[in-house]
Amino acid sequence: MMKILLLPLIFLFSFSSFAQTEVVRKKHYNTSDNIALSGYDPMTYFAKKPFAGKKSIAYTYLGITYYFVSEKSRTIFKTNPSKYEPAYGGWCAYALAKKKPEKMEADPETYKIVDDKLYVFYNSFGINTVKKWNKDEEKSKASADKNWNIIITD
Repeated sequence: MMKILLLPLIFLFSFSSFAQTEVVRKKHYNTSDNIALSGYDPMTYFAKKPFAGKKSIAYTYLGITYYFVSEKSRTIFKTNPSKYEPAYGGWCAYALAKKKPEKMEADPETYKIVDDKLYVFYNSFGINTVKKWNKDEEKSKASADKNWNIIITD
């Protein structure tokens, strides 16, 4: 009898957790109309040259939509989306590493792959934050990780 009662509860909590994750992502991810990376294909970053994806080849993962250059690219992404999504919801990694972290727009063409994870950075008006990040990448990453976890649990 206990097992019968437990199954609906497990289902309810799983669905609730999924829905909450989607709400958190939509609130905190850097998107325009829930489109990530300004429409760039996340898979192309790992091939060393980012390209804008096509609206006709899209995939929505937990409320965030990604565009892809090909069906193959989308298929690979779908096998492990969290591996290919940008760190920190696509916000500038350096801005999140500061003592007073902020969600700063990132240039989708200013990026770095570290330990198979995509990081994007602000780059405008002569300020390229990836250079600042590189000065102490380990410390910057640890700080940004900590700050991002605080932001998304807000």
